[in-house]
Amino acid sequence: MSEPRRIDAAERILDTAQQLAQTCGFNGFSYADIALQLGVTKASLHYHFPSKAELGRALIARYRERFVEALAAIDHRGGKATGKLRSYVKLYHEVMHLDRMCLCGMFAAEYATLPPAMQEELRRFFDANELWLSGVLERGRSAREIAFRDPPRERARVLVGTLEGAMLLARAYGDDKRFQCVARHLLAELTPAPPAPPPAASRTAPPS
Repeated sequence: MSEPRRIDAAERILDTAQQLAQTCGFNGFSYADIALQLGVTKASLHYHFPSKAELGRALIARYRERFVEALAAIDHRGGKATGKLRSYVKLYHEVMHLDRMCLCGMFAAEYATLPPAMQEELRRFFDANELWLSGVLERGRSAREIAFRDPPRERARVLVGTLEGAMLLARAYGDDKRFQCVARHLLAELTPAPPAPPPAASRTAPPS
């Protein structure tokens, strides 16, 4: 098999595995499920990914790389912190429109059962998100585009954790409006308070 065909086959395996993982979780599918969808043998899957642990690590690494690319695209477009944060939320919402969950959010729920290499890749995904968000939050606060009191890294963790949790609850109810509601309030908390109106000018009483 030529190198381009090998890469294409590996990508198709990852695409199918990701779709299964985002709907069933890592422990909810097997090589047999992937082989059935692709119409190939399990042996051909093991040729590219000898173990499911290696497949899982590759899934998270690719997901993280694509997510980081999406964050870089948001930066490239420029704009205020508020717009960047809305674009960040949209990344999650687009996944929900596919009737899927964030891959790493799904895997985080199964963290204790994952191989160490997958656990490490999982942390790298969330670290990358927190790092990017921290930068956006810090610059936005400095420019007085947004307001919050806690350290940027802590606020970034609140954003990631809340959005991941909101996806899970929205899925449980089959209602993405629940996610939108949480996201809307989450961003509203960062809106700076309007400046207080200037005190009314004192008026001198007219002479009687």
